[in-house]
Amino acid sequence: MRLLVLMLLGWAGRRGVYEALNVTVSPGPRVQYVVGDNATLFCHVSQKRRIENLLAVRWLFALPPTQEYLMIKMTKYGVVQYYGNYNRQFYKQRLHLLEERHRTMYTFFILNLQQADQGHYICKVQEIGKYRNKWTAWSNSSASTEIQVISSRVSDDSSAEKNHKAWKFFEDLYVYAVFVCSIGIVSVLLFTVVVLCQTLINKRRSHAKDYLVKCSQNSLGETVTSVTSLSPEQPVKIKKKKKKVEQPPAIPAKAPISTSFPKPKLLKPQRKVLLPKIADENLTYAELELIKPHQKAQDIPTMTVYAQILFEENKM
Repeated sequence: MRLLVLMLLGWAGRRGVYEALNVTVSPGPRVQYVVGDNATLFCHVSQKRRIENLLAVRWLFALPPTQEYLMIKMTKYGVVQYYGNYNRQFYKQRLHLLEERHRTMYTFFILNLQQADQGHYICKVQEIGKYRNKWTAWSNSSASTEIQVISSRVSDDSSAEKNHKAWKFFEDLYVYAVFVCSIGIVSVLLFTVVVLCQTLINKRRSHAKDYLVKCSQNSLGETVTSVTSLSPEQPVKIKKKKKKVEQPPAIPAKAPISTSFPKPKLLKPQRKVLLPKIADENLTYAELELIKPHQKAQDIPTMTVYAQILFEENKM
């Protein structure tokens, strides 16, 4: 009876341990390599039932639909064993299995990949422990990944296509940059042209103002006889003729002043002369018009002023 109970407890314990063991493979679920590359696969193990239990790790190569080939195994004592065709020296040089971390991670190396190495790789882990002084499998778990091996020509084509796409993107970006830069250069040139035009217009206006001021000054004191051109490129040439300034008449010399004053003479009283009153009706008004006489000699100025009185009789 006791033996039956212990067997039931052991079976129940094994079921619980089987559900607890966890195995994962990385990278996955699919990875691509080029012919001649080296592949590295990691098998992670966790959630063991007992710490003292040992692990046996196997790597299998699978082809669809159900063909599986045992390649390499690491026993519970850490010994690496090769199976089947993989026991040859050619595969022993290419396949390596190492325990990276103690009973938690195992690394599988495949060197110099070939096209025939393409397929699924399965990592199977078995937890082994002693039960009544006998080694017993407590649990099993597995995980897999797929390796795709492509030729270098295909990889070169794919990389060339990627490079072409990248270059096309940068080419479009370059075209946009050139377009924006050209717009900026054209705008700067237009701005420069506008500034130059404004400067030339302001210069012309300033020249015109200076010319008008000079003309007004010449009209006050000098006579402008000829003007050659008004364009800003050629300087304005003005021929001026000075006016002949008339010299004032000579001031007569003063008579000598005597130091002795003569005695005043008494004037006789004169009779008042009564002039006849002139009626306003008999008054005659005259207009005087000053006429500049004709000079006989151009160099000799004359200061004589002539007046001409014209009388007209109105008959009533």
